[in-house]
Amino acid sequence: QVFHRPDGEPNVVYIGCSFATLWMIYYKFRATYDSNNDTFRVEFLIVPVGGLSVLVNHDFTLLEILWTFSIYLESVAILPQLFLVSKTGEAETITSHYLFALGLYRGLYLFNWIWRYYFESFFDLIVIVAGVVQTILYCDFFYLYVTKGKSISLHRN
Repeated sequence: QVFHRPDGEPNVVYIGCSFATLWMIYYKFRATYDSNNDTFRVEFLIVPVGGLSVLVNHDFTLLEILWTFSIYLESVAILPQLFLVSKTGEAETITSHYLFALGLYRGLYLFNWIWRYYFESFFDLIVIVAGVVQTILYCDFFYLYVTKGKSISLHRN
């Protein structure tokens, strides 16, 4: 749905932004990667999410399972970053703004769900539960962002 516009044509802007983001992560900002502190084991997310997407989906087809996997994985994808922030005790200003923007984006989904339910009678339990999980994971970060400012430090002064 995201990769195609309502008329069925590919959403070139969305696909282009996705590739631009990947390029920035793997090339432009590669030097900012902190391999010493990045010890989060992603298999602890991918394996349970994969199992859940096979067990709980709308239709037992490959595309539906992959779509469900992406929804579930998106809901917990922030955990490695939050783990890194808690391990190092701080987040740089740009990281804080990035995490805040991601959380705000997800928070705006709440309005989308209300709108779609009210005007289209559309309700997708998988999407809503995954979104609520993701929003809950962001709540602690939002509190720190608002109370400590744009450069978050968890160290006691």
